Amino acid sequence: MSVQTISTFHPPCKMPNGLQWTDEGLYVIDQYSDYVYLLDDDGYVIRSFMTPTANGSGITFGGGYLWTASNGQNSRREKRDTDTKVSWIYKLNPRTGEFVNRWRTPDGGGIHGIEWDNGKIWVTGFNPKAILLCDPEDDFKVINRLEVKTERLHGLARDGDGIWCAHTSDKVIIKYSIESGAEVEKIEFAPDAPAPHGLSIKDGVLWYSDANVNSPKQHQVLRDKPDIGIIKR
Repeated sequence: MSVQTISTFHPPCKMPNGLQWTDEGLYVIDQYSDYVYLLDDDGYVIRSFMTPTANGSGITFGGGYLWTASNGQNSRREKRDTDTKVSWIYKLNPRTGEFVNRWRTPDGGGIHGIEWDNGKIWVTGFNPKAILLCDPEDDFKVINRLEVKTERLHGLARDGDGIWCAHTSDKVIIKYSIESGAEVEKIEFAPDAPAPHGLSIKDGVLWYSDANVNSPKQHQVLRDKPDIGIIKR
């Protein structure tokens, strides 16, 4: 299915690499600075704060906390004492970004997408490529695994009996069954459309963020400003 992407606003950061809608607003994590921004419906900043995340990618909210996907080291900014050179899943205070707890990723490698699901958390894995359901109350034990074929798993959004995953390089978003892992639906972006990184869903509408700005990447049209928008199906 080909769709139209509608740019809604430019976020107050350079590389919006993860999105999460909540009752309070839209959380955005900036891969460039590892700051988190909470935006209202019009894109205005409610609050922002630094986090211990390094080279941050996905973000989600659940159980009263923020959860961020950290890849350990960020060459785009000055080194911080909290940089670790290894990947973590962080549990943070949603108002201040202060550290609460952290866990290594299930496969020990990098992480892009993360999504809260009724007390459990879905994360992307790369060895092998899979979407993993983990239990944060049991040391992030993997309790379900959806192996996928499409490359570069990124943002996640839980929806009904499935979960959407943005595959950034191919510029597609695929909905997978959470029971079988089978492909349920596929959304294809136009060649000149943004490349989906972050992903979230609000009132049945999928939202994307494009973190590719002023740096040529595969299948990506250069853009002057970062972009957050909706997918019109």
